[in-house]
Amino acid sequence: MSIFNSDKDYKLSLFDFVPTIIKTLPQKIPHLILGGIPALIQKDSDEQSIGKVLETNAIKFKSRPAIYFENQVWTHRQFNEISNQYAHLFHHYGVKKGQVVAVFLENRPEVLFAVAALAKIGAIASLINSNQRSQILRHSIDQKNDGFYFIGNELREAFEEIRNSLTTSSGYQVCFGVADGKKYSFSDDYISVTKVLDKFPKSNFPGVQNILSGTPFAFIFTSGTTGMPKASIQVHRKWISCMYWFGKVNLGLEKEDVLYISIPFYHSNALLIGWSSAAISGAAMAIRRKFSVNEFWKDAIKFQATAFIYIGDICRYLYNAPASQYDTAHQVKKIVGNGLRPDIWKQFKERFGIEEVYEFYASSEGNMTFTNTLNLDNTVGWCATKFEIVEYDREQGEPVLDSKGYFKKVKWGDVGLMIFEISEKYPFPGYINKEDNYKKVFKNVFQKGDMWFNTGDIMRNIGFLHAQFVDREGDTFRWKGENVSTAEVEEVLNAYYSIDCCTVYGVNIPHSDGKAGMAAIKIKAGEKLDWEDFNHYLQSQLPSYAIPVFVRLVNHFEYTSTYKIVKNELKKEGFHQAKEVWLKKSKNSAYHQLTATELKKIEEEGI
Repeated sequence: MSIFNSDKDYKLSLFDFVPTIIKTLPQKIPHLILGGIPALIQKDSDEQSIGKVLETNAIKFKSRPAIYFENQVWTHRQFNEISNQYAHLFHHYGVKKGQVVAVFLENRPEVLFAVAALAKIGAIASLINSNQRSQILRHSIDQKNDGFYFIGNELREAFEEIRNSLTTSSGYQVCFGVADGKKYSFSDDYISVTKVLDKFPKSNFPGVQNILSGTPFAFIFTSGTTGMPKASIQVHRKWISCMYWFGKVNLGLEKEDVLYISIPFYHSNALLIGWSSAAISGAAMAIRRKFSVNEFWKDAIKFQATAFIYIGDICRYLYNAPASQYDTAHQVKKIVGNGLRPDIWKQFKERFGIEEVYEFYASSEGNMTFTNTLNLDNTVGWCATKFEIVEYDREQGEPVLDSKGYFKKVKWGDVGLMIFEISEKYPFPGYINKEDNYKKVFKNVFQKGDMWFNTGDIMRNIGFLHAQFVDREGDTFRWKGENVSTAEVEEVLNAYYSIDCCTVYGVNIPHSDGKAGMAAIKIKAGEKLDWEDFNHYLQSQLPSYAIPVFVRLVNHFEYTSTYKIVKNELKKEGFHQAKEVWLKKSKNSAYHQLTATELKKIEEEGI
């Protein structure tokens, strides 16, 4: 059963839609005309860039706070000046336009200084997930590796483990080390950003005014539908579009506002939407290194936050926490993000005094964005890009075709696969590895020669160009706010010495967002699984969110005609009906055999 209640016959009615239009549009139209529409129709050849915005803000909002972090504050002028110093530093040590620098830090202002600096040069920040380790970390950095690495002291050991195995296009390595507070423990072959930064000028980096809107400025990694993480290309135009669309048209932020960001900047929500939304009006960002349920509302009060950006798990964790005096002692009235589920939507707003929810739906690699511009309940909103929701056979894992071999559109209120048109008007930026793009594209969908982007997501057509998210399809599932690639986890499991073969899939957990990872494993003949060693191995090879929560042992698998393991029956059995299941309840816990008492508790209360 889907936790998103996919069987519910939900439609928007005129009684929902018309009054909301009348109430909401008058305040949205000026922002649409002045910024939203021009941003949506900007061209790759336009001279618009992130650096240009920062330099304008340094003059227009020079003394106003731009960043709060822990007990420090940076103004818009300081933000621009430090970014300039970073740009001069990077360029001095060889970083040129179009080159890639791997950025590997936890969530702190230095990430933004580096990204902004590289954007001013016309270079690209490859934003590496700070949870990645071992072969996955190496793979991500090597997606496009020009030999430049910007490493935070807190992640030095993880980087050092794979440094010598990295493959650079240039044949050399330039490593920049940046302190974490007062902690700096890099060897002498690192360039100490902390020590040399003040030697570089604060003046604007030359050439920023000539950076074109279509220039890439970052890679964001997505699990895609199969295989290891893929680097999706982010261009200046997309950031600027988000700046107007989310910052003004939707959130309507002003210079007095503070946007609280507790999600990492390697995530598109923070990088493209959070940062840009604050920048448009000179508002401030309050940044937290890692999300904390216990500190969330305390931070909101401390920084006088008026809005925050979320992913679904954040809202779920906050809602599940015990009621406290902080629940309504804050000033937050607006939130933006994706994944707030219908089962807690209204209750979440009521408990925490939230008035406006700008839920959206997008993908890092895609060519579309849905936004709940009208602040309706239980919807990802509407989309200006041409999209369709088509009938989809979830058992077979493919769209349903009509008698002519074309896709069939679902009716109003029905559920299907979301696809978007790819054309000159709606280009598909895709991944840096062009072969990965073909896996995301349908051809000859409604007529010969047309192309459509396959989101891999199941949506409901609720009418008036609006949709409701239902579930994810394909070889990924979402857990702890992250996309988990089953193929990625399977590759790690299959490399373990006592495992013959395995398959990985997501299973629903009551009262939880997303799906928990479950692995079915066949052990090699004559071998036994050393659970303690196996656990240590997974912790060294996988991010914590990708380690399977459940593991079951099987004697054999069923295979398709193309020798793929059949997962459907395993998914149906889940952890409920399977025999001999092991459970890992938390990041640091060991695996132990699931008992009947634990099973009942999970079914009633979740994990």
